[in-house]
Parts: sequence; C-alpha cells; structure tokens
Amino acid sequence: MLHREGFATLTISLLVLGLLNFLAIKFLPILQPWLALLSIVLYGIILQFFRNPTRIVPKTAANALYAPADGQVVVLEETQEDEYFQGKRLMLSIFMSPFNVHANRVPIDGKVLYAKYHPGKYLVAWHPKSSTENERTSIVIESRKGPILLRQVAGALARRIVYYLKEGQQVVQGEELGFIKFGSRVDIYLPLDAVVKVQIGQKVRGNLDVIAELP
Repeated sequence: MLHREGFATLTISLLVLGLLNFLAIKFLPILQPWLALLSIVLYGIILQFFRNPTRIVPKTAANALYAPADGQVVVLEETQEDEYFQGKRLMLSIFMSPFNVHANRVPIDGKVLYAKYHPGKYLVAWHPKSSTENERTSIVIESRKGPILLRQVAGALARRIVYYLKEGQQVVQGEELGFIKFGSRVDIYLPLDAVVKVQIGQKVRGNLDVIAELP
C-alpha cells in the first residue's frame, strides 16, 4: 500500500524518467538499456520509500506508548523542554533512514492540546541542535496518563514535513499523525517517571512496538 503523500512524487518521477528514456532512444540508443535499468532501480527506491503498511495496534495496556515511527532509537536522555513544558522531560528519539517507513503514527489515545509548525535549518538528523533549529513540528497529546510531546524533525535530505492533527482534535492510538519525506527523526518527550521499554540502538516499528509506559 502506498502513502498518499507519494502520489505526486511518483507521478512526476515516472514522467521525467519516461521522457529521459524516450530521448535516449532517439538520440543515444547505445545508452538507453543502461538508463532503463537505472530508471527501474531509482523508481523502485522511491516506491519503497512511500510504502505504508497496514498495522493494527496490539493494545496491550492503556498506558502503553507505541512507537510513532519506524527506525532506530538514537537518543534516550533527560533534557530541558522549553517550547511547551518549560521543564525537564525524558527525551526519546527515533531516527528514520531513507529505507524506513516514513508514515508517523499517533502513539496513544488522547486530545491534541498543541500543534505548531516551525520553519528552520536542515542539519543532519543526529545533530544535537536539530531538535531546536531544524524544520519541525511540535504536537502535544493529552492522554489519560498525562501529556506527551512529539516533534517531527527534518533532516539533511528531508524538505517537507506533513502533519494532520489540529488542536482540540481527539485522536486514537495508531492513527496517522503525519509524514516526513526522505529521512529524519521523531522526538518524544515523556514524563521523567515514564518506564522506558527500549534502549539505544534498538530498532522499532510504528504501531507495533511499545517504547514506554506512562505512570
């Protein structure tokens, strides 16, 4: 299943690659077989990037927080969060490579208290300042166990962040939260007494793996 955010990119890519192959047949026929092979590989890479597998949340516990994205846990530390909470929080970051599924998902049932887009830089996603200086969105969800903040952060390749949630909206665990194009990260800010279920370097899957339990 393909994500709707990829329809325009896939259509344009198909037209451009088709035109290049047509021109190669007409003017450089000796190169056309190689260009055709390269076109197939490139289009295959774009297709896999926009895949959007159907995943049903197991719903193991009411306080379980599921991964909002596919990728690798790269940060797990106490930090100061000044945009919304203005206090200490536990930060857990999931890095998404270009080969991960890039659909972002709602990690827990609740109500959206805050949703804001920030334009910014395009530092590499693992840069210490990427969470505060890169293009990003910040979304706060109030669950029955308290509020959490999710931050979609653009990386060096990402040039477009999409989010679908609005302030005041009721959301259900597992629903689509948004999409980040071509590699990036998602930061989750948890209460300090949250029970973390993952560790640095661990790979997680959105909607399938529990990353923490709220107190």
